[in-house]
Amino acid sequence: MGKDSKKVIDFGQAELNARKRDFEREHKEFIQDHNGIDEETLHEAMSIISKATGKDVGIYTKKSPQSKVRFAQFLQKNWEFLREENYFTTEEKAFLIDIQANISMHSNAVVDDILKRPPNALNISEIADIRKSSRQVISKIVNSLIRKGILAKAVSGDIKDVHQAKDYVLFINPNIIYVGDRDDVEEHLILIFKNQMKNNPVLKNLPQKLF
Repeated sequence: MGKDSKKVIDFGQAELNARKRDFEREHKEFIQDHNGIDEETLHEAMSIISKATGKDVGIYTKKSPQSKVRFAQFLQKNWEFLREENYFTTEEKAFLIDIQANISMHSNAVVDDILKRPPNALNISEIADIRKSSRQVISKIVNSLIRKGILAKAVSGDIKDVHQAKDYVLFINPNIIYVGDRDDVEEHLILIFKNQMKNNPVLKNLPQKLF
């Protein structure tokens, strides 16, 4: 897979940046849910009312049921382009369609439960169990998609041989499938896939690129 496939990425700073961005998103969502009033201002107002009435005062905001819905976004024109290029095997297409149910929001990592915080990254054996397939079959598909720049295997820490690492995370190229804000792609995904997007003879010609 070349030199780039053996690079080890330290996600310490990336994780801090992701947490900061999550906090900023939550702050924006709170303001949107409360008609432009930020959390600090609202709490201050509740405190004043509590003192004035001598009673504990709280606030309840009813959210739309749709706010809890999770969905993966297939970039349709890119998928169409890759289909015309015969880029995927039938097995690879089935794998990507199936695994989208396990793509974590914003991180685009393959995890056990998209609603759990924090979720656990899935390894080859666990993906095989989920898909009711063999480890050998899943390993073949995953390695092929890594070579094609659709998946990336990343490890943290000082590990010399990425192929022997037990503690790793699989990420999906957000230019193919993304769970998150397409206008605000996470920095770690750009770092992981930017070389593939620039150097891969097929991916560099995708009609729609997020970075």
